[in-house]
Amino acid sequence: MQTNTTETQFIKTLRTALGIGQESAGARAAKIFTDPKDPSPEQAAIVKTIKSRRDKDHMALLHHLSREAVPLNLNVIPVKDKAQVSKAIANLVKETGPEWGAKKSVVQWDHPLVNALDLKTALKDQNVPVHTAAFDTTGMDDLTRSKARDRVRRQMIDSYIGVTSADFCLADTATLVMKSRPKEARAVSLLPSIHVAVIGKEQMLTNLKELYALLKYDPETREAELLPHHMTLISGPSKTADIELVMVHGAHGPRKLYLYVITG
Repeated sequence: MQTNTTETQFIKTLRTALGIGQESAGARAAKIFTDPKDPSPEQAAIVKTIKSRRDKDHMALLHHLSREAVPLNLNVIPVKDKAQVSKAIANLVKETGPEWGAKKSVVQWDHPLVNALDLKTALKDQNVPVHTAAFDTTGMDDLTRSKARDRVRRQMIDSYIGVTSADFCLADTATLVMKSRPKEARAVSLLPSIHVAVIGKEQMLTNLKELYALLKYDPETREAELLPHHMTLISGPSKTADIELVMVHGAHGPRKLYLYVITG
């Protein structure tokens, strides 16, 4: 292994200038990076607050989220159960149409909550196909896998409504937080002109501070799933005011975003 590279020489020069020895790297790391198993009293209190929330606390967060969502043009819709979500999405499909063309189609995540909505049945009477942005590659050769990937990509491009869930929702900024997973393509929330997200009320948090504390210091959250290489944060539909400071929705993504919160 080549050790005397330009990079190593550059780092060595920096360490020498800062008076830092290689032997102290571990000690420095211990000061900079906190131990997930040893949270500070403040971080432990945040996690405890999140884990001890009751229905009234979740509803208070929902009201706060609804207020913060208004200026972002985010439609927050409380619903009682999954059946009401399915009915609401069916009505949305009935009342809206694609930006281009007349053929309607919907694409969704392969996600437990989204699958439980049974949108294929809900939209059967309207003859609107529902595609799932995932496929099983078991036993596929390279050519078959490539064709399957192209088919799913085309379905996402052609669909005008994309249905996802989210891992968390931050009330302070009306922000959806989505971890990266193989069966939950980001394009479902980006390519269709209407994005529909469905979450449970217990998935709401107050702000980023709570999110980071939960991801790092809550044993259940850390042990259930490793942190992915990235997360997507979405605050309302796509918007820009680059041209003459005129707000335009849908410039770089969906022009509308509907968030259904199942309250139970």
